[in-house]
Amino acid sequence: MTTAAIIGCGDVSVVHGEAIDALAGIELVAVCDTQPAALAEAVSRYGVPGFTDHRDLLASPQRPDVVHICTPHHEHVPVALDCLAAGVHVLTEKPLASTIEDAERLIGAAEAGSARVGVCFQNRYNATSQAARRLIDSGALGAVLGATATVMWTRTADYYRAKPWRGRWATAGGGLLINQAIHTLDLVQWLVGDVVDVSGHASTRLYGELIEVEDTAEMLLTHRGGARSLIYGSLANVVHAPVTIDITAERGSLSIRGDLTVTHADGRVEVVPERRASSSGRSYWGVSHEMLIEDFHSRLDDDAPFWIGPREAIKSLRILKDVYAQSGLDQPTLTARDR
Repeated sequence: MTTAAIIGCGDVSVVHGEAIDALAGIELVAVCDTQPAALAEAVSRYGVPGFTDHRDLLASPQRPDVVHICTPHHEHVPVALDCLAAGVHVLTEKPLASTIEDAERLIGAAEAGSARVGVCFQNRYNATSQAARRLIDSGALGAVLGATATVMWTRTADYYRAKPWRGRWATAGGGLLINQAIHTLDLVQWLVGDVVDVSGHASTRLYGELIEVEDTAEMLLTHRGGARSLIYGSLANVVHAPVTIDITAERGSLSIRGDLTVTHADGRVEVVPERRASSSGRSYWGVSHEMLIEDFHSRLDDDAPFWIGPREAIKSLRILKDVYAQSGLDQPTLTARDR
């Protein structure tokens, strides 16, 4: 039996709690949150001890084997570093960190110790993502030429007022790109290939008087091997439109719009259906948190690092931080051209 604790009892923590409860061999032993109301609700929901300071949790009899970090972005790395120092495995929500500097600190700590670190890019476990990756790797469609992707969602002023950290550089590290579109950005670079050049722009179109961070962005990515991807996202849409990823290859194309449609050059069409969400979490979080969590817990004794670890997760963070730097936002980072 592996014991687990959740640190940060906000919205997405519900998905982690439900997954832990559903999976055999994992026992939730504690929850932690600095906000009394959120902590009280989690203690009532799960019937486990609650802590207001993660350091008290790590020093307690409820110290877990694995900590699930679901805090605001800027708290991911400080909490993770304390857990790693205590020899506790870490599964953290995206992003890896709110800054590149913190991300590199976490990479160093993870590689210097024996505890595992995983990052929740759960959409890589989607049936459509896995099928697309297998087909690309098989070579059946030939070389990938490029991709387009869109994230056209909506956010209200109340969304930011309810949790002001979401709209601030110091606490969120960004807006649309780091908080919503990062999953799609991760999938594009995972499916098409490592990104070697970034050209993009981010801006605030709707809530400039309320938030510091961007709500709209576009970018052109050049991948190793020469493929090009265009990505556009905005939170100024009036509805949550389905995320789209379209990949063009030499002998066909792949289109993810919920399900995956594969169109071959000879006219054959295949459809790979996506699983449907069973969690009470928001539908746009995807359907694969439980699979990622189960996989992470099952690999704790592996010799190799978890496959979606800090070095993998920093790739999308570097891309979006490049866009911020080119847009005169956030703290400047090296662009892809300088790396």
